[in-house]
Amino acid sequence: MGVLPEAIEEILNAALVCEFSVVNARGVPVTHPMIPLYDGEKISMTSSILFSKKLDHVRENPHAAISISDANAVHGEPLRGRVTIQGDVTLHETDPHTDWERILPLWTAKEPIVSMFYAKRVALPLFWERVIIELRPRKAFYWEDGRTDVPPKVFEAAEVA
Repeated sequence: MGVLPEAIEEILNAALVCEFSVVNARGVPVTHPMIPLYDGEKISMTSSILFSKKLDHVRENPHAAISISDANAVHGEPLRGRVTIQGDVTLHETDPHTDWERILPLWTAKEPIVSMFYAKRVALPLFWERVIIELRPRKAFYWEDGRTDVPPKVFEAAEVA
């Protein structure tokens, strides 16, 4: 078990897609679909460096949230709950050609087809210039059985870190 409660970790590990929400320079929330990769401590996502507004938003305001609330995000399987996780974001962008490779095992475990694309990366070089977006959980909200008609269980940073 990692820093998040087990029920939240199960949803996070099953999810192929999460909604990654940041705030732009005008103070407007912006949401992007992302692949959440959880290692027991932090949630990593990757972004191409090309035309990535989300990276600009994170540079301006390094706080964000992810949410998993759609059964289609977990292969259409029944969700055991709905989750929102808020946290602090760090960008790892020293070398966009290789930095992200450290999370490749998490990515290929979640999406095995990535291995095929990675093997052919010379054909798609710009796609593989990536930055790691790393979210460290500060607060997590969990709606058991997806019941949003009742208040969520809330886990604070001391409980998740």
